[in-house]
Amino acid sequence: MLSVQEAYPKLGDLKAPYLLGAGLALALVGVLGIGGASGKDEWLSNGPLSASHALFGDDCSTCHTPGQGTSDAKCAACHEKRGDHPGAYSLDTHYLYRSNDPDRSSPLEDEFECGACHREHQGRTAPLTDVADQSCNRCHATGSFAATHPEFAVIAEAVPDQDNLRFPHVLHVREVQDQEDLEDIELTCLSCHNGESDGAGFVPISFEEHCSDCHLTSSTRTPSLAVATAANPIGVETLDQIRARGGAGRLWADYTNPNEFQIQGGQLRKRPLYHADPWVLDNLTRLRSALYDAGGLEDLLRVSADVPLGQRRILYTEAIATLRDQIRALRDEPSSQVQDELEALEDLIASVERRLENPLEPLNDARFRVGPADRRDDVSDADAQAYEALIGDLTAACQECHVVEDATIKRVQADQSTLIRAEFSHRAHVTHSRCLDCHTSIPVREFIGSEDDPEPEADHAGIQNLPGIETCTSCHGESAASDQCTSCHVFHPDKSQWANLLRYARP
Repeated sequence: MLSVQEAYPKLGDLKAPYLLGAGLALALVGVLGIGGASGKDEWLSNGPLSASHALFGDDCSTCHTPGQGTSDAKCAACHEKRGDHPGAYSLDTHYLYRSNDPDRSSPLEDEFECGACHREHQGRTAPLTDVADQSCNRCHATGSFAATHPEFAVIAEAVPDQDNLRFPHVLHVREVQDQEDLEDIELTCLSCHNGESDGAGFVPISFEEHCSDCHLTSSTRTPSLAVATAANPIGVETLDQIRARGGAGRLWADYTNPNEFQIQGGQLRKRPLYHADPWVLDNLTRLRSALYDAGGLEDLLRVSADVPLGQRRILYTEAIATLRDQIRALRDEPSSQVQDELEALEDLIASVERRLENPLEPLNDARFRVGPADRRDDVSDADAQAYEALIGDLTAACQECHVVEDATIKRVQADQSTLIRAEFSHRAHVTHSRCLDCHTSIPVREFIGSEDDPEPEADHAGIQNLPGIETCTSCHGESAASDQCTSCHVFHPDKSQWANLLRYARP
């Protein structure tokens, strides 16, 4: 019988395993060195590459720097397309992309590397864009969509729609139903809310496409308006007066039919009226200049300077378009002084356009704005009231739908872009729900079969007729439709536009 001591192996018995282990370790170190130098360490990989990167094969150095892992610079070498600005997929760009507000850019030290969110080596069928919620929650501590996601800001803060329109939905739904003989309310909605080609959203409402059949028909006319004279400037100018005065931006006067104007006894009536009628807008601009002494750029806009934060570039692009029209109108002037001034103006416009190319360029819209504080000191209260009455009569047809304040037509926001931090596709939802299942803030169903009308407070264009998060979570949850962050949110700019941020810096 062996003793305990005799049962243990003798030291000489371990020599062979030790030598074998040391030999294998040396071989492994040698292979690592050779593989690292060649950049072909596929057998050391954490797993197979995704389909997106499969063509790299075993050439690890395409993405990896020996001893340093992956780097954003190597990702950018392929993913930043021609025309992108440097750092198009950076954290700074993410903030700008979603907010259009340069002040929200984050310090670069807060940046995460691409590989921190896009996990490679998970297999051929693993999508790199399927980013886990944990990656988003490093910065956005929202937790679960169904449980802890905050209410949408537009709902929680009761943000009104910047409509500047007089528009009751129920009245218009009834009219469309009668005209097109429709019983289905949903089809009535779609008569005006026309889907984009991809079905994700809707094209903006336009007067010519959706409103002109009923509004500003050939019989629409102005009331009788006093004609301006040297003795009494509180009046409108006739077409002949505008032509005689001439000047930049008045080429339209040469092509306007004089038979549209009826003048008798110092009074004028115009028929028909057009949408954005140039004669109305020209007179409105002149009357505004007589009443207000504003920043000096307001006359380059056809409507007010009211735009959401982050969309100030629309004011500059509209002003530039107006200036270019005025330059074209003066190109035939024989004066060399005029031509020199036009060249200087072209240089100025080019300089402004270069600045607008930079989405981080701060913009000031104060000089486009007109308000009560800008009223001229030399205009008496009586004259101011006379001007306001004339402006009211001049824009009476406009005010059937539009709001006119401070001698200016208030801007209508064609596209509110309310959920600016999310991606929402109607196409993915219409197979499960109908329009009025989610858009319930305006009581269309309750009143469409009734002779009664809802109170104006319940049915007007300023209502954000959007569902709250409770409606969304009724379908999206852990055991139902996807509730991942990436279902609705994206980090990078729209790749179909090659991350061209100018798309978001401009309307």
